[in-house]
Amino acid sequence: MSTLPSTHCCHTYSPLPPSSSSSSSSSSSSSSVSYLPSYSSAHGRLQRIAVPSTPKRFVSVKVSLQSQSVSEKNAVHMQDGPVAPVVKPIESETPFKKLKDGLFSAPSSKESKDITGFNVNENESTVSITVVGASGDLAKKKIFPALFALYYEGCLPEHFTVYGYARSKMTDAELRDMVSKTLTCRIDKRENCGEKMDQFLQRCFYHSGQYDSQEHFAELDKKLKEHEGGRVPHRLFYLSIPPNIFIDAVRCASSSASSGNGWTRVIVEKPFGRDSESSAALTKALKQYLEEDQIFRIDHYLGKELVENLSVLRFSNLIFEPLWSRQYIRNVQLIFSEDFGTEGRGGYFDNYGIIRDIMQNHLLQILALFAMETPVSLDAEDIRNEKVKVLRSMRPLQLENVVTGQYKSHVRGGITYPAYTDDKTVPKDSLTPTFAAAALFIDNARWDGVPFLMKAGKALHNKRAEIRVQFRHVPGNLYNRNIGTDLDRATNELVIRVQPDEAILLKINNKVPGLGMRLDRSNLNLHYAARYSKEIPDAYERLLLDAIEGERRLFIRSDELDAAWALFTPLLKEIEEKKIIPEYYPYGSRGPVGAHYLAARYKVRWGDVGVEQ
Repeated sequence: MSTLPSTHCCHTYSPLPPSSSSSSSSSSSSSSVSYLPSYSSAHGRLQRIAVPSTPKRFVSVKVSLQSQSVSEKNAVHMQDGPVAPVVKPIESETPFKKLKDGLFSAPSSKESKDITGFNVNENESTVSITVVGASGDLAKKKIFPALFALYYEGCLPEHFTVYGYARSKMTDAELRDMVSKTLTCRIDKRENCGEKMDQFLQRCFYHSGQYDSQEHFAELDKKLKEHEGGRVPHRLFYLSIPPNIFIDAVRCASSSASSGNGWTRVIVEKPFGRDSESSAALTKALKQYLEEDQIFRIDHYLGKELVENLSVLRFSNLIFEPLWSRQYIRNVQLIFSEDFGTEGRGGYFDNYGIIRDIMQNHLLQILALFAMETPVSLDAEDIRNEKVKVLRSMRPLQLENVVTGQYKSHVRGGITYPAYTDDKTVPKDSLTPTFAAAALFIDNARWDGVPFLMKAGKALHNKRAEIRVQFRHVPGNLYNRNIGTDLDRATNELVIRVQPDEAILLKINNKVPGLGMRLDRSNLNLHYAARYSKEIPDAYERLLLDAIEGERRLFIRSDELDAAWALFTPLLKEIEEKKIIPEYYPYGSRGPVGAHYLAARYKVRWGDVGVEQ
């Protein structure tokens, strides 16, 4: 099968069209730049706008409500080419010539300041990315590698700086050494990766400070300004810290280190509270210092390639959209499993459990994307509006539609695997579920009566995340005699494997070649590794790039978060108040038997159980 040519990873959702102007001088190089005057109402003065003679990649930057002086249409990043030498045509020294030379030539920064009275850098922009909690595992394993991958592919703006901020005492060199150990040249093994890595690390700096100290954030602000060099400053803060210090960090960053005339955005990692009340309190506290469009609540599963492809698969293929309803779909399964336990990190997990950690956010977000109506456009607000409608149409979860489990010790192959409560960071009497299965229902015209089954667990037999769409049986099937009594084996199924080994499979019935009439279940298989030579970007790469560009469609809005918690909060309170004892299952098994009874109640068989995977 032939492969499509690789495309650049950088994407622009609302790009400015490249200039069609050609160079006025035949002696100019193909990368020459001329300068045209433009009057900015925001600054009340003439500005110099670079117009490349060949198309460049522009990245539109959406400015938040808190930005004071840079209008949204003027805040653009661009990849600058070298400035062409000024060609002086032979003409008389006239007042007009003097004015034209002043507007169209490209003087140095000092000359520009002398002529116009302001620094030419004020018309350029720069992005400062501050990783708050830079010494933590998430920053080291995900955030810094994702930023390097974006730099490696040329997706970051020309002027950018990365700052690590944490309580640990560390020098710039020590940060770079720590970060370098987690960076990889995994993208396409280019020979210049080492050189690129060195260049990226030279843009990384460190500042030690307390998360609740305005003075320390003010010191960070001074350092950021030094690197910004008079350019329009845009600042992105990634809160890679525990949720109990979110508000302190946001308060200090907002008052002491936010941008004066560019945008300021904050990425907030989950968990977003433990229930409706704590989530609402967190949102209210954040909005004391930030506008809603400055808050980027990240759920990294929404950045997965196959989750991104959900809407493309459905809305751009005629064969799927007519089938996407209760008339043809019997059930939908969202399955998440890990083949390892808490491994000494149960302190955080025991306070939240598998329902809060996986189901309420990752799986529910995928469900909303899967089940939403066709949005008006691909604009972030249109998509998020449809997701909210789905969540508000869902029935709150009932305890009888939920099965919980907790893994216990198991010996396999001479190896003893520990129980959840063997983890020293977990209380010995903990009832926190490490597995949960649930049946959810959407009470609207499209999905009425269709069970959406979720299953998530740790210490199971394999690692996977997938969506399984099981279609209805063929009415009056002519081949029932050939199929036998097991109609489920003859049911068409669409499998979207999110991870690992990404793929889209469509299971169909097919005649086995030969003289007899024997049917076989076959896969129409789109295996990403075989079809595309380009490696799939990590979810954090996509989401970080979206945050820099101001694209919000893969981030969670506050009303969306409220609707999600409204579904799960009553259930979680009931489980905790009644002290529901989870069903114990062996480490490395397929989970509690109760999950199969739950599916059988709705005449469903879990799609990941059986010979065919």
